[in-house]
Amino acid sequence: MPETGMPDMNAVVGRHDVVLLTLDTLRFDAAQRCFERGELPVLAPHLVPDGWERRHTPGSFTYAAHAAFFAGFLPTPARPGPHPRLFALEFEGSETTSTHTHVFRGCDNIVAGFSRSGYWTLCIGGVGFFNKRNPLGSQLPSLFDESHWRLEFGVTAPDSIENQVALACERLRSEDLHDRRCFLFINVSAVHQPNRHYLEDAECDDFESHCAALRHVDAALAPLLETLSRRGRAFVIACSDHGTAYGEDGYHGHRLAHEVVMTVPYAHFFLSP
Repeated sequence: MPETGMPDMNAVVGRHDVVLLTLDTLRFDAAQRCFERGELPVLAPHLVPDGWERRHTPGSFTYAAHAAFFAGFLPTPARPGPHPRLFALEFEGSETTSTHTHVFRGCDNIVAGFSRSGYWTLCIGGVGFFNKRNPLGSQLPSLFDESHWRLEFGVTAPDSIENQVALACERLRSEDLHDRRCFLFINVSAVHQPNRHYLEDAECDDFESHCAALRHVDAALAPLLETLSRRGRAFVIACSDHGTAYGEDGYHGHRLAHEVVMTVPYAHFFLSP
């Protein structure tokens, strides 16, 4: 049986734009603190009443997590399951496919599934695994009908999220996508280190600059949500692929199985015209 509040994705796919925003490296505790302090005015209306959902990521770093996401394995609710999934591929013995799960048949990833369902699939990359500069950085973007990466979308650009949103809005408003549903994926790089440039006088990346980066991202997302609403109905998934450690128990960074890395924020919500 589907979980309480789980939408019937069979009624969504084909009728709504579908958007996956991965807020790369965002920790659950940072995301929830920003929500509780009223620091996310753009996203907060879609997170009420309790804020972000606490979930467990399937991967401790970007490549592993996104490989799982594109196979239909989004972050799992951090409580006993099983937990039905929004999307799935044909997989014998799956215990997390319910009547509300949209199953893409005959595909080896959900991006191809959306494409076969008539969607234009659009990737706007952020961190290095989407930079298309080498075979590894090209692997995930190659799943999409259309993919983009520029230096100004990367982790070292303080205005990366503004640049990513600007391109997304441009493409969503374009004539060729006017009457076509879109599966839009944006890997938001701004929260990933280095993020000290979002906090005045910060000399190094830390938990506070991590939160400052999320506040910056929240403000920059407003044009994207408005553009999606103007196009019609949209279903948006906003989540992190993994967290990162800033010295907890002696750990720094990610690609390790510490709680602050494996516990991530998650939300999904609908937008209407």
